[in-house]
Amino acid sequence: MLFHNILIKYLLEKGYQITDAGTFDEKQCDYPDFAKLVAKSVSKGDNDYGILIDATGIPSAIVANKIKGIRAATCYNTFSARSSRAHNNANVLVVGAKALGEESIKLIIDEWLSTQFEGGRHQKRLDKISDIENEIVNRAN
Repeated sequence: MLFHNILIKYLLEKGYQITDAGTFDEKQCDYPDFAKLVAKSVSKGDNDYGILIDATGIPSAIVANKIKGIRAATCYNTFSARSSRAHNNANVLVVGAKALGEESIKLIIDEWLSTQFEGGRHQKRLDKISDIENEIVNRAN
């Protein structure tokens, strides 16, 4: 069974609605295609959050963060998961399947999905990030 299928089953059992963007087999694939697809679905509001799984969690986060409005966080433990939501209002979680075990990833996902953004001083910082993002987009146009 594909690792992502295990996590989908886990999330469905917890009552989450899932949109599966793949992959659907164990053939080699290009992570940018999937990271872009998931990030765009969150950016457009088709999905509230996204979860990406690759070998280390790093490359998919890099791709997802290229999409306007995405705050993708690679998390390696529950502290980073909690902080990415509470302080950074991350809307895409990225985990590394080869860097973490199945149970660790489940704990990280649980922590990430159950943590709310704290706002306050953190919102001011997110506003600065949005300003930088808008400046870059405006410069490109």
